[in-house]
Amino acid sequence: MGSQSSPPTLELLKEEIPVKQQPLLLSQNFTTGLVLVDLVNGFCTVGSGHLAPKEENEGVSKMVEESVKLAKKFAEKNWPIFAFLDSHHPDIPEPPYPSHCLIGSNEAKLVPDLLWLENEPNATLRSKECIDGFIGSYEKDGSNVFVDWVKSNQIKQVLVCGICTDICVLDFTCSVLSARNRGFLSPLENVIVASQACSTYDLPLHVAKASKDLVSHPQALMHHVGLYIAWGRGAQIASEVSFE
Repeated sequence: MGSQSSPPTLELLKEEIPVKQQPLLLSQNFTTGLVLVDLVNGFCTVGSGHLAPKEENEGVSKMVEESVKLAKKFAEKNWPIFAFLDSHHPDIPEPPYPSHCLIGSNEAKLVPDLLWLENEPNATLRSKECIDGFIGSYEKDGSNVFVDWVKSNQIKQVLVCGICTDICVLDFTCSVLSARNRGFLSPLENVIVASQACSTYDLPLHVAKASKDLVSHPQALMHHVGLYIAWGRGAQIASEVSFE
């Protein structure tokens, strides 16, 4: 997930809070839906906004590459895809983050390699105005677009990927797990996070110290922490994904 964190620190963290990961083999006999979280320019494309990478970032690039591979495979198999697009009104801030992914801007659009999803019949695109996509899927009448997607496609497990591992991916995953546990998402059984198809942003300590308004956020460490919390809440963590 990049070289921003010192190996000894990361290795110590992995020893203290290990994450159980295992390969995932997907079969057409067990309906799986792919959930793409915020693969938009504002988070993934270099120089595209306040929260986009300032320069090429190995972790983010790898996440986009792996997510695109999964999306293409799901599309080939005519399996359901649900894509969240972070999208905000200019007069409704989302503290503690600066203005980002404004509605109608290039930041709020899918990354170039996923624009084809706009015309993909098996893909559902959902603009969200909050961190948690599950909450962002609620309509004014109380219905939930994501819940309806799960039920109408009779999805038994969801495979989650995107950015950020410890923020939007994690919050969505935890909400889905809670909804599943309460029986709101039948027939959903499994919630799986694809570790190689997730990433988070990088803000090294030395950069944060130079500004009183910034808090350090080492990429590799926080990616691991995000996976650990998701796993602790009941999600499965897939080290790699293959298809029958």
